[in-house]
Amino acid sequence: MAFFGTSSMLIRAGDTSVMIDGFFSRPSLEEVLAGPIAPDPAVIDACLHRAGVTSLDAVICVHSHYDHAFDSPVVAAKFQVPLIGSRSTANIGRGYGLPENLLRTVHDGESMTFGDLEITFVESVHCPGDLVPGEIEQPVVPPAPYGAWRTGTCYTLLVRHVSGTILVQASANFIPGKLAAHSADAVYLGIGMLGKQDEQFRTAYWHEVVRATGARTVFPIHWDDFMTPLLDGPLQAQPLLMDDVVPAMDFVFEQGRRDGRTVLLPTLWERVAPLERTGS
Repeated sequence: MAFFGTSSMLIRAGDTSVMIDGFFSRPSLEEVLAGPIAPDPAVIDACLHRAGVTSLDAVICVHSHYDHAFDSPVVAAKFQVPLIGSRSTANIGRGYGLPENLLRTVHDGESMTFGDLEITFVESVHCPGDLVPGEIEQPVVPPAPYGAWRTGTCYTLLVRHVSGTILVQASANFIPGKLAAHSADAVYLGIGMLGKQDEQFRTAYWHEVVRATGARTVFPIHWDDFMTPLLDGPLQAQPLLMDDVVPAMDFVFEQGRRDGRTVLLPTLWERVAPLERTGS
């Protein structure tokens, strides 16, 4: 796997490659507030080149906010692969001009197979404090205000391979008991806005995602300032005005220590084999 900040990542298994979100343009705060905004094809191409992405089998959106779905249709079009996600994600793809044969809408519990990877979509919820909730009912044609990229349905992803299972939980929230029937070896755990929640919420989140699935390795994600350019790296934490990353990060590392789980911070662009780090 390779990590690109927020919850954007590339999953590779043999000749199969699946992109999750793929948010590369990362308009600045000033650009977002002034609006409207649109993907930057030159930045997207430069990031894909830096990441060594030469082919893909699918692009998956965990939900439809701009920091997840903004560039996804551009990447899908570049490689002529399906854009997969909610009805809202499909309307983003339509607005960008993707043909219907490259738009796939998934439902709770549905699984798809790509080469040696099986990916199951489990419905979830966005972290508390969602600024642009709701469904996208019409195609989003960029440039558009950032609020045009509404949440839609959120998904937790279970990525299964013969060597084990990776869970991607992009948003720091949970549906009680939803993951109890699933198991994972490693979790990419979204901690955005977790620092602004109380200890009871954080503990319940850890229990419902990490303990419930039995994951032995945890990679904190979605903690970085996604309004700074990726190619200027390394990643920077969200400013305090936007989020309080320190208590969230402290909680995850301390909870991992107490539970005997390994917590590792993913590094921008670095390719890792997360299932080899589970200790299982």
